[in-house]
Amino acid sequence: MDNAPFSSSPPEHAQKPIATVLVVDDTPDNLTLMGSLLREHFQVKVANHGEKALKIALSDTPPDLILLDITMPHMDGYEVCRRLKAEPATRDIPVIFLTARSEPDDERAGLALGAVDYITKPISPPILLARVNTHLALKATSDFLRDKSAYLEREVAMRTLEVQVIQDVTIMAMTSLAETRDNETGNHIRRTQLYVKTLAERLRHHSRFEHLLNDRMIELLYKSAPLHDIGKIGIPDSILLKPGKLTVEEFEIMKTHTTLGRSAIEDAERRLGMRVAFLSVSKEIAYSHQEKWDGSGYPEGLAGDAIPVSARLMAVADVYDALISKRVYKPAFSHDQACGTIVRGKGNHFDPDMVDAFVDIAEDFRCIAQKYPDPA
Repeated sequence: MDNAPFSSSPPEHAQKPIATVLVVDDTPDNLTLMGSLLREHFQVKVANHGEKALKIALSDTPPDLILLDITMPHMDGYEVCRRLKAEPATRDIPVIFLTARSEPDDERAGLALGAVDYITKPISPPILLARVNTHLALKATSDFLRDKSAYLEREVAMRTLEVQVIQDVTIMAMTSLAETRDNETGNHIRRTQLYVKTLAERLRHHSRFEHLLNDRMIELLYKSAPLHDIGKIGIPDSILLKPGKLTVEEFEIMKTHTTLGRSAIEDAERRLGMRVAFLSVSKEIAYSHQEKWDGSGYPEGLAGDAIPVSARLMAVADVYDALISKRVYKPAFSHDQACGTIVRGKGNHFDPDMVDAFVDIAEDFRCIAQKYPDPA
C-alpha cells in the first residue's frame, strides 16, 4: 500500500476534459487527491483494486490512460499491467506506474511489463500532468496511425476484390463468347475448371510438381482454365459446328484455335500494358493444351516436360469431359469408358504421373460431372 503524500496542489487553470484517465490505488485518500488534481483536465475513473481496474479497462468505454499503483492487496500493479498487456482490447492503453516504490529494480520491472512511464511519489502536479498529456498525445497519434493503417488495409482489400471481380467477369464474358459459337456448354467450362483444380491438388505434393503447384498457382489454374478454347471464336461455323468428321484441311484450320487463343490473350495483355499472372497461365493453356506427351500433338509438337504443366493438366481434364459429353458427331461415353481411354493414353497422350493421379481421384471427376450435367 502506497501512502506517500503529494508535494503540492493542482494548478489554478483548468481546461475541459479531453480524455479519460483511470486511477488505480487501494488508498482512498490517494484516489481523492488524484481525482481533485485530474478532474480539472480529464474525465476521471477510479478503482480501488486490480479486478475493478481490469473490469473498467475491458468495458465498452475504456480509459485512454491508466495511472497504476504497485502495492495493492490480492493483485498488485505488476499483475494488473501484465493482464492489460495480454488482452488485445487493452494492450494499447498506456500505463503509468504511480508509486512510492523508488528502487531501480522496481522501475525496471514496471517498464519491462510494458508501462510507458514510472513516476514516484511524492509527485509534482505540473510534472505529472505534463507526462500524462505527453502520453495521451502519443496515444492519439498511435491511434490515428493504427486507424489509418486499418483504413488503408480495408481500401487495399476492397480494391483487390474489385480487381478479382473484374478478372472473373472478364473471363466469363470471354468464355461466353466462345460458348455461343460452339456446341459445348457453360457446364463444360465449369467442369473442366474443377477437374483441373482437383487434379492439381492431388499432384501438389508430388516431387515433380511441388515446386510449382502451390496455393497461388492452383488458384491461377482455376481462374485460367475457362479460357482454354477461347480461340474457337476465330474458327468458321462450317468447321466448328460440322456434325461429321472434319477433312484434313478442315482439321488444320480447327487446330489454329490454339494460336488464335494465345494471340487473343496476348492482345489483351498489350492493351493492359502489363503482365497479369492469370493471363500468362491462360496463354499456356490455350496454346498448348492440345500437345501430347509423345510429341504428336499440336501446334508445336512439344513432348514431355517441354509442355507446360498447366497445359498437361488441362489436356487430361478436357479429354475426359469431351469423352463423357454427347456431341452431334458422337454419343457420350460412360465414366468407366472415359477412364479407360485416359489410362490407355498414359505415356503417349498424357503425362504418366498425371494419369496415375487421375486414376486415384477418378471418382472425384465423376462427382463433378454429376453435379454439373449438361442441359437435357
